[in-house]
Amino acid sequence: MANGQDIELSIVIPVLNEADNLQQLYDEICNTADGRYSYEILFIDDGSTDNSFAVLSKILQNSERVRVIRFRRNFGQTAALSAGFEHARGRIIIPLDADGQNDPADIPRLIEKLNEGYDIVSGWRRKRHDNVFTRKLPSWAANRLIAAITGVKLHDFGCTLKVYRATSLKEIRLYGEMHRFIPALASWSGEKVSELVVNHRPRTKGVAKYGLARTLKVVLDLITIKFLMSFSTKPIYIFGGLGVLSILGASLSGTAVLYQKFISTSHLSMNRNPLLVLTAMLITASIQFILMGLLAEMLVRTYHESQDRPIYVIEKIFESENKV
Repeated sequence: MANGQDIELSIVIPVLNEADNLQQLYDEICNTADGRYSYEILFIDDGSTDNSFAVLSKILQNSERVRVIRFRRNFGQTAALSAGFEHARGRIIIPLDADGQNDPADIPRLIEKLNEGYDIVSGWRRKRHDNVFTRKLPSWAANRLIAAITGVKLHDFGCTLKVYRATSLKEIRLYGEMHRFIPALASWSGEKVSELVVNHRPRTKGVAKYGLARTLKVVLDLITIKFLMSFSTKPIYIFGGLGVLSILGASLSGTAVLYQKFISTSHLSMNRNPLLVLTAMLITASIQFILMGLLAEMLVRTYHESQDRPIYVIEKIFESENKV
């Protein structure tokens, strides 16, 4: 096997109870990549309780291209992918699902697209072989919501089959269910993202691990992503903005209370006016929002300064050859 510096591809495969699919998937990857690329395959056993690790151990014994990372318990797909990305040694990183629905034969086409000048090429499962109500419809809605909020116009954020330049993943840290948002986070840093239709095959063995409950997690993570992309270095803008709106609302409701008490013919008593309670609530909310924004500003500054982490991303520095 080539040394770490010579590896072109790192194929990262999270595994959770997929014993029946692993050998066939491994064979398909080898049929696609042998003689074409220098590559490694990283299987991440995410706390499988079936015979998956035994199958992986057998594959490992028969191939010098394979590495297996075994978790002590199930940490989730995002954690498995994060571990794979961290330990990958290739210049190009390609995650694949272990259930066999992603087709390894699509890898060369994705790499060709990447070589057209992109940093990330995402697979698009245009013809999905999944349940309409529990998988396809929620995915359709989530993809359009993600595209609208992040501004990254992809059709299929949830497709695991993507091709990344290793440098594109260097600064990205994954939490929760955020692996699907990598193209959006990378695009925010200036990476070039494209999309290509890929083959999606029906599951023939094993049981699907995800259902409708995952949609709620996606929505909650999307709120986090939007905040990170738009306000991670200026949180006072969002919290302070909410505080200003609360002050304006308090001013309007307070003015209405005074008008009804002293100018209107009704002379409504202030202590019986619900608008007075609303005014007090909005004043309290405005103070809390502004203080929250100030605290967030302090946390953001501490985060960036403690890690010596810049708030920008440099692609390249150009200098004149005519030195003074």
